[in-house]
Amino acid sequence: MQKAMISYVFLGLLMGAMAAVQSGVNTRLRLSLSSPFQAALVSFAVGTATLALVVLALRPAWSAQTLEDTPWWGWTGGALGAFCVSSAVVLAPRVGALALAATAVTGQLLTGVILDHFGLLSFARQPATLSRLLGVVLLIAGVLLVVRR
Repeated sequence: MQKAMISYVFLGLLMGAMAAVQSGVNTRLRLSLSSPFQAALVSFAVGTATLALVVLALRPAWSAQTLEDTPWWGWTGGALGAFCVSSAVVLAPRVGALALAATAVTGQLLTGVILDHFGLLSFARQPATLSRLLGVVLLIAGVLLVVRR
């Protein structure tokens, strides 16, 4: 495996770990605020403030033409994030960290294989090979084992 790919895998694992931690943190925030939507709003406000500081520190160039050339669906990421964070806040105390992570990751992989296969949403086209499909099937089996009572 290439050195760069090892770094990418590690970053992906770290991202997944932080998503699990974030669900617990936001669930605790929800208990304080009594609303999953208020908790998600506070989470996004802190995230926005953090990103504002990063942008101010890095000072990337903004191009009006680049913003104009962005397709309509390129502006939906924040709404999708709000759905994901709010859903995690609602689900985490009900299903637990493991079931939440297993179902979320499996949903990501099911969608990912479709996005890759058809080259949708700016992803490079990568065929849904037998090994990729088998990986998704095994993850679905894993979800069934995790949520089984």
